[in-house]
Amino acid sequence: MDREYSEIQELVRQRADLQARLKLLPYDGTPEIKARGEGKYLYIRKRVAGKLTSAYVGAFDDELYAALLRWSKEARELKKRIRGVAKRLAELGHETTELSAAVLLNVEFARANMKSCIYDQAVLEGVATTFPQTEDILENGRVNGVSANDVQKILNLKHAWEFVADPDFVAAKPDYSVLRHVARLVNEGFYADGGRIRGVPVAIGGTTYKPPLPVEADVRERIAQILSEGGEPVDVAIRLCLYCMKTQIFNDGNKRAAVIFANHYLIGRAGGLLVIPERNVSEFKRLLVRYYGGRDEGKIAAFLKKKCWRRLG
Repeated sequence: MDREYSEIQELVRQRADLQARLKLLPYDGTPEIKARGEGKYLYIRKRVAGKLTSAYVGAFDDELYAALLRWSKEARELKKRIRGVAKRLAELGHETTELSAAVLLNVEFARANMKSCIYDQAVLEGVATTFPQTEDILENGRVNGVSANDVQKILNLKHAWEFVADPDFVAAKPDYSVLRHVARLVNEGFYADGGRIRGVPVAIGGTTYKPPLPVEADVRERIAQILSEGGEPVDVAIRLCLYCMKTQIFNDGNKRAAVIFANHYLIGRAGGLLVIPERNVSEFKRLLVRYYGGRDEGKIAAFLKKKCWRRLG
């Protein structure tokens, strides 16, 4: 029974991850070329609600056409893997957890605000993109004048947000395995295994604080302890977020992973969203340095609750 439960949990995670990857693709369908007069134009053909549709993409371009073919192939492969996971879950007798109306509303709230959340997180990480540029990257997977690394960071954030806001995964227990997978997603393309626990010392700019090397068993235990302490969902989410940041569990991406992990907890409890707005980034960084140095006195938690919590109501 335990083995079956572990397999179900892993399959649910895989399905959420695959669905998030599918949503990352700018276009999902079969590319086709149509001639109009002397020009050639690209369209995407797909079946929607049983009807075959054709959506205009742009004037024919060899590079764009090659990208459309690549995305079409990737979409087919992802859908095939999703069907395989669904089949195995059915064999194990798994039924998708029915979410409450409040949680479903929070999922929609997260999706409606996802672009602004990703933009704010990118600013916190020093990614120098405007909101329109960030939006263009999220919608098209590329934009002129932005470094490949910054584009990758933004797409990684989208992948991680899609993962934790997937209705099929929202009800999953917010434990260390979820945090580790989120870290892997935000570090994708930068580390071979961005979800591996940190094994080297790190220094944090602006403070003398040097976090000790984390021990996986201790991290698991502390996360479970924070969850068991209870309280208002936003307070629990803030404690999770700050613990993960200060512990520096991974080699990189700790702030990104901590915020998204905290939001997975919040969304599953219809608690709103927790994101540091662009206008408050400087103040947050100042408070974070004080928090790292043990001179916080509860100010950063109060700041997060007052200025960074987006309520549903």
